[in-house]
Amino acid sequence: MDALVVIDVQQGMWAFPEYPPHDGEGMVGRICGLIDRARAAGAPVFFVQHEGGPGEALEPGKPGFALHADLRPRPDEPVIAKRQCSAFLDTDLDARLKSAGADRLVICGMQTEFCVDTAVRGAVERGYKVTLVADGHSTGDTRVLKAADIIRHHNNTLRMGFAEVKPAAEIAFG
Repeated sequence: MDALVVIDVQQGMWAFPEYPPHDGEGMVGRICGLIDRARAAGAPVFFVQHEGGPGEALEPGKPGFALHADLRPRPDEPVIAKRQCSAFLDTDLDARLKSAGADRLVICGMQTEFCVDTAVRGAVERGYKVTLVADGHSTGDTRVLKAADIIRHHNNTLRMGFAEVKPAAEIAFG
C-alpha cells in the first residue's frame, strides 16, 4: 500500500527572510494536492514535525512549530514529532507505517538536503520503495549553492538507487 509522508512543512521554515524556501508556496500547493489525492485513494497520510530546541524557530509551543496553515491533518492522521534529521530515529514512524500496511512511501517536504534526504535514505534502509516528489520538497539558498541547485542535485542523486523521482502531477496513489 502507498503512504504519503510529509516532512517538516512547518511555519518556522518561513521564519528567515534571507533563507526562504525555494518556491515554498508552490511546493505547499502541490503537497496539498497530493494529500487530497492520497485521501481520495484511501492511502494513509503521515505528517512529521521537527521539534527544535529552546529559542529555535521550530521550538514546540512556539508559532514556528505549527504545520503550515494550508496543511490540515485529519484527527486520524498521525503527526509524528522528531528531534533528529531522521523521521525514523527515535520515533514510531516505521511501526505506524507497517501497521498501516505501507510498502511504498511518497515523500515530500522540507528541507531537501537535511530531513527529506535522510527520510528517503532511512526508508530505503527499512525496505520501503520510495517515490520522491521532485517538485514537492524545498530548501533555501546557502552561501555555497542556490536552493534550486540543491533541489536538482538531490533529485538526481536520490534517483540513483534510492528513489523513483517524479513530479507531483505524475503521482497516483493506489
